[in-house]
Amino acid sequence: MINRIRDIRAQKGMTLADVALACDPQTTAQTIGRLETGMRNLSLVWMNRIAAALGVEPETLLRSEGAEPARIVATLGGKGPEALRTPIEAVLPHSLAADTPWLVLAVEASCGEYRAGDQVWLRQYPAAEAARLMNRDVLAPRPGGHFSFGRLIEGSDDTIVLLPPTSGQDRVSVEHPAWLAVAEMLVRKL
Repeated sequence: MINRIRDIRAQKGMTLADVALACDPQTTAQTIGRLETGMRNLSLVWMNRIAAALGVEPETLLRSEGAEPARIVATLGGKGPEALRTPIEAVLPHSLAADTPWLVLAVEASCGEYRAGDQVWLRQYPAAEAARLMNRDVLAPRPGGHFSFGRLIEGSDDTIVLLPPTSGQDRVSVEHPAWLAVAEMLVRKL
């Protein structure tokens, strides 16, 4: 098995020292580096410590030797695309934030800025956090197994108001939602 510690650490913007300090108990950057490169055996105890420090599930740190992972090979900025010195493995968002439940909304028909075939990845929050989620696209559960989706434009202790993504539709009020899921990533095939 090959470990993905370096790739996950890089995507989270952490240094070896950051991970070492986040471990419980703390360790050294050199130890984390040896575990990353395979110079030191990644035991189950180390796997659990490093996974906790990175905020991911322990199994996320491993991948099979047979499966070729997706790789980040370049970055796109103001000067155009630039190659990375060393490509890193792309880690799916649900693996990077294992502490918060993820939901995925599949778009079947185009509406507003969303196209048919899109996947909207949403992170779930308690409904009490509605005030800090204003002006974001959210999915809210309704009675009877139904949902409402749209821009959160009003929120109080017991009712939220959503503006649907398709123009011309009326606002939707949802009373006492159990939770809210905020759109954080859009996956679109080209």
